[in-house]
Amino acid sequence: MQGRGRTAIVADECFEGRTFLKTMLQSEGFAVRLAENGNEVLSLLREDSSVSLVLLDVRMPEKNGVDTLCELRREHRKLPVILVSGRPVSQAVLNTIQEHEARYIDKTFLPERLMIALESDLPDLQSPSGRDLFLGTSNADPAGSRSFLGKIANLIKQVGHANVPVLLQGETGVGKEVLARSIHASSPRAKKPFVKINCAAFPSDLVESELFGHERGAFSGAVAQRQGLFETAHGGTILLDEIGDMEIHLQAKLLQVLQDGEFRRIGGRELVRVDVRIMAATHQNLRQSIVDGLFREDLYYRLNVVNLEIPPLRERREEILSLAEYFLRKYQPIDRAPLSIPPILSDAMLSYAWPGNVRELENTMRRYLILRDPFRLSQDLRSFKPNREKDEQGLVADQDENQSDGGPDHGNALQRAEQAKREAESEVLLAALESTRWNRKKAAELLSVDYKAFLYKMKKLGLDAQNKTKRKGSATEGKWLGSLSA
Repeated sequence: MQGRGRTAIVADECFEGRTFLKTMLQSEGFAVRLAENGNEVLSLLREDSSVSLVLLDVRMPEKNGVDTLCELRREHRKLPVILVSGRPVSQAVLNTIQEHEARYIDKTFLPERLMIALESDLPDLQSPSGRDLFLGTSNADPAGSRSFLGKIANLIKQVGHANVPVLLQGETGVGKEVLARSIHASSPRAKKPFVKINCAAFPSDLVESELFGHERGAFSGAVAQRQGLFETAHGGTILLDEIGDMEIHLQAKLLQVLQDGEFRRIGGRELVRVDVRIMAATHQNLRQSIVDGLFREDLYYRLNVVNLEIPPLRERREEILSLAEYFLRKYQPIDRAPLSIPPILSDAMLSYAWPGNVRELENTMRRYLILRDPFRLSQDLRSFKPNREKDEQGLVADQDENQSDGGPDHGNALQRAEQAKREAESEVLLAALESTRWNRKKAAELLSVDYKAFLYKMKKLGLDAQNKTKRKGSATEGKWLGSLSA
């Protein structure tokens, strides 16, 4: 890593932002000096000639990041400079950054994009394509060749040791809670509580009581004082799941906890102080919620110190089978033979859109371990095609607009589809049987199918000794045997 033994200056308008960036750079071998504004950055540069990297927040008091960049370039033409911002910046700002040969990173993508920048040749900031200077806008972004799982391990360690808020975004079921727990486990707070609350699962008055507790007599039924989850999580981490569904008045109280580390229980006058790291998760677009007046902008920027967006499983197809194998090992019964994933099932899994993401994949593998029937499972995956729902590769086709659900051809279409499934299943079973000289037990093992389920399927499809006739030269046989031996 090129950062080893080097010095970096970090300037950010937010204390939490400075702390997070400092932790990240120190983990990469940088000595870090902090500044609150551009004037302090310029002063530090005059004092220390060993500085090899400068990170500037675009918005800072007294002298902002862009003005600081313009001024420092008068004496430091080749010094690597990265500007960051958690808010949208104008094209004029981007043009100025590019003109002065600096990089720009949106804070939404800060952890992974900063690591990409550190791994590249920082002194060589000029890119032939121009736009490649702006991390996240180039089609040649090296992160595109890395899987999400491959990148996340390093991020968990870095984010875990930075005692700042984390905002986790992504569709339902992508694993936001799992990631939050992993970050907590890798942090200095690991031995302290990890507490989760789903803000969408309770009415707003109950959420407030759950989070902040209440005093005796605060409302009907409050017969005793009760501590809230913030007090329970003291010293540890609290995950506010579905933060986008939190009522506005509760958002104001949460903002106070983030700013001052204190709050009042419902019906109480005494301030309660807590030391809690806050993580928030949502599947909603919080920027749009701000526009719609449903989410406080100041709270968003307080939570958005570190933003980790988890892509849906359909955008991570290279990870589907490895995740499936992991879940098979995780839930494998001790008293049953291990299962593998035969080609007929893996093909169905790779072409399925996984609307429920990793959570749906996990449940599917648990079902596979119970049923031990890859044929049935692959049929279920292939037959689930919601009307007009397509994944990014167009794997799910629209229904014919000219044909109603109850039209005269609908029944015939279903019959044809069912017949095609039966024929495909027969081809697979026959190929396995013929490759094992009709040893049914070995054929079942070849397909990773429970022996009883295999016999049942043979009976259902009408396969018996009469089918032993070899289908020499059959193109279909060669295709399936090739798949089975792969």
